[in-house]
Parts: sequence; C-alpha cells; structure tokens
Amino acid sequence: MKPITFQDLRSFSVTPRAITLWWLGQAGFLVKTPDGKIAAIDPYLSNSCKALGEQFGFDMDRQVPPPLAPAELAGIDLYCLTHSHQDHLDPETVVPYWEAGGRGPFAVPPQALEKLQALGVPEGRITMVWPSRKIVLGDLTVMAAFAIPFAGDDVTHVGYLLSVRDGPTVYFTGDTAYHDILAIHLADHKPDVLVAVTNGAFRNLSPAEAARLAKQLDVRLVIPCHHDLFPDNSLPARLLRTNLCIEGIGDRYQPLEHGVPFTYPQPDRR
Repeated sequence: MKPITFQDLRSFSVTPRAITLWWLGQAGFLVKTPDGKIAAIDPYLSNSCKALGEQFGFDMDRQVPPPLAPAELAGIDLYCLTHSHQDHLDPETVVPYWEAGGRGPFAVPPQALEKLQALGVPEGRITMVWPSRKIVLGDLTVMAAFAIPFAGDDVTHVGYLLSVRDGPTVYFTGDTAYHDILAIHLADHKPDVLVAVTNGAFRNLSPAEAARLAKQLDVRLVIPCHHDLFPDNSLPARLLRTNLCIEGIGDRYQPLEHGVPFTYPQPDRR
C-alpha cells in the first residue's frame, strides 16, 4: 500500500452531491466534500497502543501500517475526536500533526478536551461538542451524536454525523454499546451510510447489534471498522455481512480498504 500524502488528498476530486471516505484503520477516517473540505475522525497513525496494551496483558501491536504520516494531516479543516482513548486520541498522532503546523480546529467531547490541553493544544483551537451540537464548515456539517461508553474512565463519548450540502449523510458511531436510543436520536437525520464499530469483545457494538442499528436507521450502506488492527481486538469483518443478511439487508454491506478512497454515491459509470 502506497502511503497517502496531503497532496493526494488535496488533488482528489469529489463529485458533486457526494462524499469521499478514506479508512485509516481502527476507527480512523478522512472525509472530503465536493468543495474540498477535509475532516479527520479519530486518526490513529502510530503504534502507541502496543505498550499500553502490554500493561493490561493485551496484544495491541498494530497489524497494518498507517496509510499516512501524522504530519500529512496538517492541512485538514477539522480534526474530530469521539473520546479520549488512545486508539482514538493518539498522542503520537496529535503531537506530530501539531508540530507540522496543523492547527485544527479540534472538535471534541469534554474528557478528550482535557487530554488535548495536556498535550499542549491551546483551548482556543478546541471546540467542545455534545450530542446534537453542530459545526458548519462550508458545504460540510458535522453533528455530534449520542454514544454509550464501555467503561468509566471516559463517560463523554460521542459519534459524528457528517453531511454534505445537497448530498449524503454518514454516521460514524464511534465506540458505543447498543441501545435503541441510538436510532431514536438519529432517525430524523436519515443517515445514508453507517460506519459502525464491530468489536463486541470490548463492549462496543457486536456485528449483530450493528446490523440491527443499520436496519432501524434504514441506511443504504454499512461499513465495518474497529475490527482490523490489534490481535486482541479483532474479528472477521464479514460477520457484519452475515448479520445484515439475517436482517434481510445483506446487499448493503460495504467493506473498505485501508487508505483507498471510497466515494458515496458511486459515480454513474454508464
């Protein structure tokens, strides 16, 4: 896999009324709009969790190399974090990004805000978010969404809805357990695409719960993530497809490749 550069991101053209996603591994994504706005969500671009996992007896050694270096994020328009866990708010991604001239702004829930400040990010470059809080950047609207944390060390998790003006809406669940309120909270927003964590071993959505949420929201595509990077936090992505088939919507399964752009809706190739 050839590493991505910011020049690659800047030169990539997004078709009108569409949105392009790059999966960075784990729950990390880049998103670009037709007007050229670029947002990052939870980029984990190091192997810093390996040592952290060893403290708790877990193998968190990265199995897939990062598709780009943290410094290549320096020109993005928004840096979104769902919560403060290290595979989402990664010091070894944030600090090189900042040192390369990246200045956010950051969109973060409260406990992530505190960790960013501890890394030297000034408060003026951070916007605190909570469920239903919106940020508008050109043709991109970002709304924080309700999420249910799996442990008590950070109880301010959020997900994000990213919407393109006159185009689609993508719902990134972030780390969350299942509850009917997830769908109730977002039903009126009618997301087209669901990007779901599928690592139930750490009390996030299981493949069956992600499929149930997809059916409740009646999304058009379902993208799995957070299943791929660590030996002790992984499972086959196709288990999500299995459960979508059980729900009667197996044709909506859409796996992504690390670092490969995916545009929704797909351009008409007729």
